[in-house]
Parts: sequence; C-alpha cells; structure tokens
Amino acid sequence: MGEAIRIIGIDPGLRRTGWGVVESLGNSLRFVGSGTVRSDDKAALATRLCQLHDGLAEILHDAMPQEAAVEQTFVNKDAVATLKLGQARGIAMLVPARAGLVVAEYAPNAVKKAVIGVGHGDKKQIHMMVKVLLPKATFDTEHAADALAIAICHAHHRQSVAYRMAALAS
Repeated sequence: MGEAIRIIGIDPGLRRTGWGVVESLGNSLRFVGSGTVRSDDKAALATRLCQLHDGLAEILHDAMPQEAAVEQTFVNKDAVATLKLGQARGIAMLVPARAGLVVAEYAPNAVKKAVIGVGHGDKKQIHMMVKVLLPKATFDTEHAADALAIAICHAHHRQSVAYRMAALAS
C-alpha cells in the first residue's frame, strides 16, 4: 500500500505559531505531535522572528516531516498586524523549505472545508473535528489545533492530487 507520509501543519503567528504533525497512509491519519512555538512579545521584531525560526527548526529536526503545509494569511483591517503576521508566515514557510520540504499553502476556508465539511465554521467546530479525526491528539493552544487541521487538510488534498495523477497515468 505504500509508506506513511509525515506531514507538519503550521499555523503562523507572531506571538504563537502552532504546529501539528500527522502521518497519512491511504485514508488513515495518525497523530504524531503538536505544540506551540512562542516568541517574547517584549522583544524586538527581529528577535521574535529568530525565536520562531529556531523553535520551528527544532520541531522539524525532531519530528522529521516529509511534507509541510502552512495557512495562507488573511488581510484584516489592521495593516501593521497583517504585515507582522506576514513576516511570521514567511518564517513558517522558510524553515521547512530550507529543510528541503515542499511547502503547500491553504486558505482558511479550504482548511475548514477539509475538516468540518464547509468553508465557514467556528474554531470550536474545527477543534472538535480534529479530536474526532485524531482521537489521540492533544494540543496546548488553539494554534496547535489549527495546525493539526492544516495538516489534515494537506493529507486530504495530497491524496486527491495523487489519485488524479494515477488516473491520468492509466
């Protein structure tokens, strides 16, 4: 049937960046780990970005994922906050890319649709479905739960892409 693929999902944030690792084999998913990388909100921006970088690099080294997925940034009314989130997202994409992983990006609505079946839902619904899909999952923050949802989304999407490619080859 093949080997399990280890996927890291990353929910970028400047204060807290959530991460979640799953293994995908066919239609089955297995929880590997999750957590939150925190930056010191009293430190300078460059220092905070370094803290996120170093924390994510350590997670990737320990978890050894084969693929990565990051949530796309949404634009909100506060341009400064959006810019800072974009910088944190850049770190969230850079670390796995530097580790040699292909990094997929998913819109928040795509993540919600993959996990709860519709593109609009609240955080509680997402977290509840993460627990249903990954019964052994634990998460220390909502950011870690969101990261697991991103990893689940990627697992679903990578399967459909592989299926389409297999159908074209036959």
